[in-house]
Amino acid sequence: MEEKDKEQNKILTDSLQENMTYLNQALDVEKNFDIIYRVVHIGGKEACMYLIDGFCKDDLDQKLLQYFMDLTPDKMPEDMHEMSKQFTPYVEVDIEGKWDALTTSLLSGVFVLLIDGYDKALLIDSRTYPSRGVTEPEKDKSLRGSKDGFVETLVSNTALIRRRIRSTDLHIEMMNAGETSRTDIALCYMKGRVDDVFLDEIRRKISDIKVDSLTMNQESLAECLYQRKWYNPFPKFKYTERPDAAAAQVLEGNIVIFVDNSPSAMILPTTIFDVIEEADDYYFPPVTGTYLRMTRFLISLLTYLVTPTFLLMMNNPGWIPESFSFIMLQEEPNLPLIWQFLVLELAIDGLKLAAINTPNMLSTPLSVMAALVLGEFSVNSGWFSSEVMLYMAFVAIANYTQSNYELGYALKFLRIITLLLTQWFGLWGYLGGILLSLFAMGCNRTVSHRSYLYPLIPFDWKALKSKLFRTRLPGALNEDAGQH
Repeated sequence: MEEKDKEQNKILTDSLQENMTYLNQALDVEKNFDIIYRVVHIGGKEACMYLIDGFCKDDLDQKLLQYFMDLTPDKMPEDMHEMSKQFTPYVEVDIEGKWDALTTSLLSGVFVLLIDGYDKALLIDSRTYPSRGVTEPEKDKSLRGSKDGFVETLVSNTALIRRRIRSTDLHIEMMNAGETSRTDIALCYMKGRVDDVFLDEIRRKISDIKVDSLTMNQESLAECLYQRKWYNPFPKFKYTERPDAAAAQVLEGNIVIFVDNSPSAMILPTTIFDVIEEADDYYFPPVTGTYLRMTRFLISLLTYLVTPTFLLMMNNPGWIPESFSFIMLQEEPNLPLIWQFLVLELAIDGLKLAAINTPNMLSTPLSVMAALVLGEFSVNSGWFSSEVMLYMAFVAIANYTQSNYELGYALKFLRIITLLLTQWFGLWGYLGGILLSLFAMGCNRTVSHRSYLYPLIPFDWKALKSKLFRTRLPGALNEDAGQH
């Protein structure tokens, strides 16, 4: 540990040859073809520039280099600080005297200039990262509203937030994590609205992360920030690829975290009500938005209850009212119902995985074949009952009414547990499965240590009303107040 600290605190010298020897050895420039260095003369002094091929703007770097080479000895400043302030015609300029920070900046794509006689390096942030267009995300689609989405470039994502919130209270802090990866992390929040104690806790947790790299980007960061009760399947964070949704969360006082190379924003803290909310709730009038939200709540509940309830009724046919006798199985099943449900739960996930890895040109014919073979023929063969296929088809399709994958799988795991308990213990098992699900939600905690069921527990009617019902937007209310 002490050797590592000494390595990080090493500083540059005023000898260009010593600095070049150290940097060439640290970067192994003879083997790394994309690390480019070139020795030039600036104002009568020998200098060397370093850059990463693929991150630099060739035209801009060429103009900067031409400007530096045109400097005469009588115009050379006394120190690098004056060089950065008065003699560098660029906006994002800095100086650095420690090797650890310098190599990190260089490997991030920053243009580095070393000059003989100066004990600091000039850093010019002229980098550009390869990125795709800010098109609408495939998963977080909206019928109305903006059609842009986050990309894998951190600066582009923060710019999309700045475009929507033109306030001096919007703060975007840069941090990094990972001993090797040095992954950039941006914290977005509104000063005066965010919980300062919670913000300090998030800062401390990110600073204390001791991992080699954030291999899986946001998921790696999430597991470092929330380490308690990892076995609870309910999502602790909400993710969105929509800039409008992220900006709305920032304005509500939440913290939005961006991780470089990840095209989505991490929102915290998050409750179960926050997870179910979607952008379409606010892009339609209050009545329509409330209907969409309540429908999503109801369907999420049905995806959990419909198959265990059907299994309970089939195991106890005497409980079924005469008016609902049509739900009874038309034929005696060849395979026990519990096994039919479990096999189909697994088969649905298999179809999802197959759909992800299927080339686009083959998706349509394979979908038709899967529908025929796994649908009609599986019933005709006697493996599955048509009623079971119907209810599982409803569950599979209804899961897509909300975009949060983690919530869908949390309900799936609890549904399977409830199915097994219902099969083994009947009504008491069915009730026990429901209580277990409520217990899992009730014992869960957000990253800010609040109740996962807030504002239901602890009860706050004003906050709960805004979560259940789509009320008028604050701007509309203020406009009405001004008219009266």
